[in-house]
Amino acid sequence: MPYPKSIEGLSRMEDFVELKFTRRTVLKLGAASATTLLSGSADAQPVQGERNNSAVRPPVKVKVSIQVNGELQHLEVDTRTTLLDLLREHLQFTGTKKGCDHGQCGACTVIVNGRRINSCLTLAVMQQGASVMTIEGLGTPANLHPMQAAFVKHDGFQCGYCTPGQICSAVAVLDEIRQGIPSHVTGDLTARPQVTSAEVRERMSGNICRCGAYSNIAVAIAEVAGTRT
Repeated sequence: MPYPKSIEGLSRMEDFVELKFTRRTVLKLGAASATTLLSGSADAQPVQGERNNSAVRPPVKVKVSIQVNGELQHLEVDTRTTLLDLLREHLQFTGTKKGCDHGQCGACTVIVNGRRINSCLTLAVMQQGASVMTIEGLGTPANLHPMQAAFVKHDGFQCGYCTPGQICSAVAVLDEIRQGIPSHVTGDLTARPQVTSAEVRERMSGNICRCGAYSNIAVAIAEVAGTRT
């Protein structure tokens, strides 16, 4: 049986059984269907002078200077590059993790100009001149940051994937409280917030731990804050 010119040429179930599709044929049929849906007609022709969208456009790159963990970095990056990808792929600071890539899990949390952010939600070019602190900049295996040491002491991690973001967020949380920045659970907005269990849990709620080490994380943060001996 000769191949029909289009899928509409198949009128009997036997035609489908006998027809042997190749991967290329399926892709062509899918592309043709998509073109028909978008144009409204299979016979629609491109507007005269319309740019050929099939041509690959070169990426737009710009120069950006960012201070990462105390060292000034000069790079040329695609304008679509997120801060997370700049850290991981361009500078090899792989301690910052890519989790959901939608700002929902907190695994990519870093400290920018003293404030914690989800690095997957900001473009690198938006951080021109910024000071970025990642987990690598907080401490080293030989000289741990107090928060890192507390996480180890109180077993504040299991698989460890979310831990860099948890620790960066925890450090920033204590700074927020010291600066008097209120949270959703702060009872009196005219008074300085205190390091309470409710405050810590509310402020850390954007960092997801799928292993469920939340209680140990809260204890570690409390110890560093000086509310637990």
